[in-house]
Amino acid sequence: MIFLSAGIPENEPDSDFFTTSDIVAIRDAVRSLAAVVLTDNVLVYGGQPAITSLIRYILYKTTLEHKDNILLYQSAYFKKEFPADNEFIPKKRIIDVGIDLESSLSEMRYQMINSHRFSVGIFIGGKSGVIEEFNMFRKLHPDAIILPIASTGAAAKALYHLFNFSDKRLLTDFAYKNLFKNLLTGII
Repeated sequence: MIFLSAGIPENEPDSDFFTTSDIVAIRDAVRSLAAVVLTDNVLVYGGQPAITSLIRYILYKTTLEHKDNILLYQSAYFKKEFPADNEFIPKKRIIDVGIDLESSLSEMRYQMINSHRFSVGIFIGGKSGVIEEFNMFRKLHPDAIILPIASTGAAAKALYHLFNFSDKRLLTDFAYKNLFKNLLTGII
């Protein structure tokens, strides 16, 4: 089982996440990851709308018989704002706890990350939520492989540098399909 934490940062003033993000790379990395892992693995992710839109597109374009291998987690806090793309994701878990945004997201993240045994955590683009999920994932799955795809910029790049990851491919390789095949061979 593979955990994906990803996001496309919005243009916010003074946001290092936005200024370092590579939206095309984020899109390509998510698409390539799905192509590599979905035939034999379950991909679990939280419902950032831009990523859900990408996943929906992947499901629309694919002829895979493994569309049930994607599991979307979503906080019920956003129920009135769920994107239409959510309806096209066959398997989803709506987490209905928390009285405010922060507690709702925190509980959703905890249930998403703690409810499964993950062999790999992959972090693509994103902002502070990706960093929170990274920290929680490391704590709850200390033996899992962790891959911050720093070439996508944003939070993934910050994590790569902050935790001194040494594999330069995470920072420089934009051929994501081959990158994921190479990094995940023998693991999944």
